[in-house]
Amino acid sequence: MSASPSLSSLPHIVTTLRAAGCVFAEDEARLLLSTARTPDDLATMVDRRVRGLPLEHVLGWADFCGLRVAVDPGVFVPRPRTQFLIAQAAALARPGAVVVDLCCGSGAMGLALAAAVDGVELHAVDIDPAAVRCARRNLTAAGGHVHEGDLYEPLPATLRGRVDLLIASAPYVPTGAIGLLPPEARVHEPRVALDGGADGLDIVRRVIAEAPPWLAPGGHLLVETSERQAAPTAEALARAGLVSRVTGSAELDATAVIGARRAGAGA
Repeated sequence: MSASPSLSSLPHIVTTLRAAGCVFAEDEARLLLSTARTPDDLATMVDRRVRGLPLEHVLGWADFCGLRVAVDPGVFVPRPRTQFLIAQAAALARPGAVVVDLCCGSGAMGLALAAAVDGVELHAVDIDPAAVRCARRNLTAAGGHVHEGDLYEPLPATLRGRVDLLIASAPYVPTGAIGLLPPEARVHEPRVALDGGADGLDIVRRVIAEAPPWLAPGGHLLVETSERQAAPTAEALARAGLVSRVTGSAELDATAVIGARRAGAGA
């Protein structure tokens, strides 16, 4: 039987990670040690991290809203800032709410909402087959339904007019800024999860424009974006007939734009 990794290797791992430019080398070293099953496994994980793979891809999971979310190689890593959008969504939710997570990636957002709100009917969508496989791993036990396709296209027609919460962390990085992203994202995460077009809002505008027929009266659409993009995002919500507001967290460097369908609005 293979021996477990020894805590005595921690200083060496910290030094190795720090030399590779890992800012939080000590924290990362402890996570790698606690996750690796054998010394050989640990050595492989350290090597992958030194070569620039995102820590979450090396570990195979991310901590999101206090949950351990599986994150497969090549799948978008859930960001800490997105926890702010989840807090806003949970505050609007009621037990048994119908929730749709668009551009779901690993399914982290839907999983967090299902954990925070009792009895939700959860649907998640992504266009990337690798993300869909990962999301199914995370959401099946929570009773979630994961659909592969482009935004609303694969959703069951029975959801039209019934969605209480529609959450979206759609790609919102302008195409010209992709090259400025850290290599962890630029090299190891799918471009389809990052590139939002010329101004970063191509997918966001589609999410918003097509949302109203799916929302229940009084339902909400919550979109993650940047502070700079908040105003045009709010304008797009207004054009779609939704009542919009912008909210944010300086601590998490997070911005969410929320649109509400009026309770008396027709289909």
